[in-house]
Amino acid sequence: MTPLEMTAVLLSGVVGGALNTVVGSGTLVTFPVLLAVGLPPVTATVSNALGLVPGSVGGAIGYRRELRGRRRRVLRLGACVLPGGLVGAWLLLVLPGAAFDMIVPVLVGLALVLVAVQPRLNARMRERRGRTGRAARQDGGPALSAGLALASVYGGYFSASQGTVYLSLMGALLDDSLQRLNALKTVLVGMVNTVAAGFFLYAAEFDWTAVLLLAAGSAVGGRTGAGLGRRLPQAALRAVVLAWGTVALVLLLIR
Repeated sequence: MTPLEMTAVLLSGVVGGALNTVVGSGTLVTFPVLLAVGLPPVTATVSNALGLVPGSVGGAIGYRRELRGRRRRVLRLGACVLPGGLVGAWLLLVLPGAAFDMIVPVLVGLALVLVAVQPRLNARMRERRGRTGRAARQDGGPALSAGLALASVYGGYFSASQGTVYLSLMGALLDDSLQRLNALKTVLVGMVNTVAAGFFLYAAEFDWTAVLLLAAGSAVGGRTGAGLGRRLPQAALRAVVLAWGTVALVLLLIR
């Protein structure tokens, strides 16, 4: 890479790490840059997965206050996402890209709808629980476990808008604040990226220069993104998720 290309990859890591922490879809910034500097698509995807792991770690550290008291939930949901991430990483190396290209825009579009209707959906669920006297399930039940597992297959494969899908599922099925769910989303995305990255280290080709530049940038961006996300009111955070998610959907449709 030329110095200019290296700078572009580094800066994309900062932006991508921040976006992944705040809303998800940071891959839609980093992946095109890796393609633009000459990496083949699969090599770019693998390098991207490896390079964004420090960003998730930085985001989780930044959100540590929101994660207090959520250890059991993190472990339970983490057990759901890790196998899916490994399967998705394997599929990246054995399936043609066209298979997932058809599914991804639909998945992201449905996730945006869920994020948009989440407040009304949660209100109706609370009203129903009030009538029946049934308490909210702290773990989201089988529906959340299955949804996160399936979303993690996609996350291990490509990861763009993975966080948006997680956030929409948890927002619909867990009774908690959007900030706490966003912190949980950051940890789960980090788990999937880590298990996929571990698989890629042994089974796929990647570009060390791109990985190291993305890692340095995403570590800074992830920590910064947590601070920015925490300052946003819930309504503003939801608006940012919807706005960037819409941009992500358009980019996925035209890429």
